[in-house]
Amino acid sequence: MSTTDLYINRDLSQFEFNKRVLAQAQDPSVPLLERLRFLCITCTNLDEFFEIRIAALKQRIEIGAPAQGPEKLSAQELFDAIRIGMINVVDQQYDLLNKTLFSELTQAGVQFLQSEEWNDEQQEWLKNYFLDQVMPVLTPLTFDPSRPFPRVLNKSLNFIVRLRGKDAFGRRRHRGMVQAPRSLPRIIQLPEHLSKPDCQSFVFLSSVIRVHVDELFQGLAVDGCYQFRVTRNSNLYVDDEEVSDLVRALEGQLEASRYGAAVRLEVSHECPEDLQQFLLDHFKLAEHDMYLVDGPVNLNRLATICDMEDRPELRYPSFTPGLPEELLTDENLFSLLSKKNVLLHHPYQSFAPTIDFISTASSDPDVLAIKITLYRTGPDSPIVDHLVEAARAGKEVTVIIELMARFDEAANISLANRLQEAGAHVVYGLVGYKTHAKMTLIVRRESGQLIRYVHLGTGNYHHATTRVYTDYGYMSSSQRLGEDVHKVFMQLTSLTEARDLTRMLASPFSLYEALLAKIGREADNARAGKKARIIAKINSLNQTGIIDALYEASKAGVRIDLIVRGICSLRPGVPGLSDNISVRSIVGRFLEHSRVYYFLNDGNEEFYCSSADWMERNLLRRNESCFEIRQKRLKDQIRGDLELFLADNCQAWTLHGDGSYERLSPGDDEPVAAQTIFLKTLAAPS
Repeated sequence: MSTTDLYINRDLSQFEFNKRVLAQAQDPSVPLLERLRFLCITCTNLDEFFEIRIAALKQRIEIGAPAQGPEKLSAQELFDAIRIGMINVVDQQYDLLNKTLFSELTQAGVQFLQSEEWNDEQQEWLKNYFLDQVMPVLTPLTFDPSRPFPRVLNKSLNFIVRLRGKDAFGRRRHRGMVQAPRSLPRIIQLPEHLSKPDCQSFVFLSSVIRVHVDELFQGLAVDGCYQFRVTRNSNLYVDDEEVSDLVRALEGQLEASRYGAAVRLEVSHECPEDLQQFLLDHFKLAEHDMYLVDGPVNLNRLATICDMEDRPELRYPSFTPGLPEELLTDENLFSLLSKKNVLLHHPYQSFAPTIDFISTASSDPDVLAIKITLYRTGPDSPIVDHLVEAARAGKEVTVIIELMARFDEAANISLANRLQEAGAHVVYGLVGYKTHAKMTLIVRRESGQLIRYVHLGTGNYHHATTRVYTDYGYMSSSQRLGEDVHKVFMQLTSLTEARDLTRMLASPFSLYEALLAKIGREADNARAGKKARIIAKINSLNQTGIIDALYEASKAGVRIDLIVRGICSLRPGVPGLSDNISVRSIVGRFLEHSRVYYFLNDGNEEFYCSSADWMERNLLRRNESCFEIRQKRLKDQIRGDLELFLADNCQAWTLHGDGSYERLSPGDDEPVAAQTIFLKTLAAPS
């Protein structure tokens, strides 16, 4: 069997995930503004796909790199396959927006007006808006040898303009350009008196600029104005052996990435071919790098509409996150954790106890030290505020910040500076081995002894994403677990080896080998006639060593159920190879983000939660944490959660061996939607 038959290409699999997100936008059972939000997410996902994956793929094509990856597809073969699928997805995006969502939004009282629909009053108001609010910040440009085509910022809104006539100096002009600064709102709401009763009317900035562009080129005739957007290579290239100051090197790379090599051109479908070719030539792109769009070149700008607070009937019902029963008391959190461990299931259960954990530590005079890893925190993070307070109060605060968290690099540099100014010890993640673990360690003096309290999670310390990402958070005062977390922190700060961990596994050292051993143990049990079972809920799976071990376990008779939200390179259900493996993806209201590993272990069940997916990078090139759940009541809780995901027949997609996905439907069976059930059982009563 060839390697192509064994593995699904990760980029093609990632592209398939975005098609499942687009299916949410196409689903009429999803609230209207949420459908629009899913459409925006597909745009953001494709942007990142081009900036990172396609950019790297094009570089491989340019240098003539040999076939890469276990499936042995050449870079050109992979690019061609993605291009075919991409054209179809882009067409679906704009068909959905123009033929369905706009009309349904209008019926619901949210109207997007095209320029040909503006009445006289609206035209006058919009012209005045352009003259007063837009034109003063625009810079019209024409081109000649002294003024070449300007630099175009990554993913910015721009207009190529066809001109006719002579300028003020008697020279003929044929083309011009307008760049729309990011300070200008992309969507403009008309005043109430210019909208229909019970209707909110909006106009795209691009329409306003296009209609009034002649105001920018006085004395020249404007024969056309067409929006375009360029996506650039946003990969950062930092070699820790070549730089002496990581922050300075990273800041330089961030600036350079704003004008990296162009990888995609999006342009209005009305743009004439000669102007299309002009843009392609300038950006050194080929026709296959261009996408003609029938609408705004950046669909994600519509995300501002998705958050309209005055239209709750068009959004998912709001909810208040609940709390586990043990936290429904006024007992001090440290006192409670000294008696029992707490497992939180976000977003159904509140992230507030995690914030309280750090807040209480920052103000508790008996707390001596706080150590934490930060990958993404978001702006205005309450956790960061409490860390700053603790450092200023004289506590020993150590923060390990991953500067290379993709697209959050600048924010994390600013965060590091703020914490250092407050007196915290800031350690950066090791280049080449991102620190992706989610850990907090608090050291507290109690009755003359030092007690360790820990929080371990599957997701980031980001209070905003905990409302939309599903994750587990675990708090404990277990002595052995605390010792393990302490050793891992020592490893991250001193780069020495964390030895003899008893409650944790850690990448890039012990986790990968441990997973192979546990998968192999299940296979041995199956061969010995014992029951054997593996369940894994992860975001991505592409590590070939793990995949091969799962194939061998399947052939030995192990029943394997994988819940993989995004990339999955394993081919399930292939006769003689993976007959006993099923793969499903859950795509719904919340982004499935929690990572859980289950092994039957001949009846001595093992449950692990982790920050690590089963990917090459997570297992071999990142610092990741994996922790065992040992308490029966918490194991029962996680087992029930996994069984619910495996029973889902409303928001689940099954993966076939050829790489395609099929959406499940209840048919005559009782509908089961895991996320809906979690909301009913874990969120606070409404």
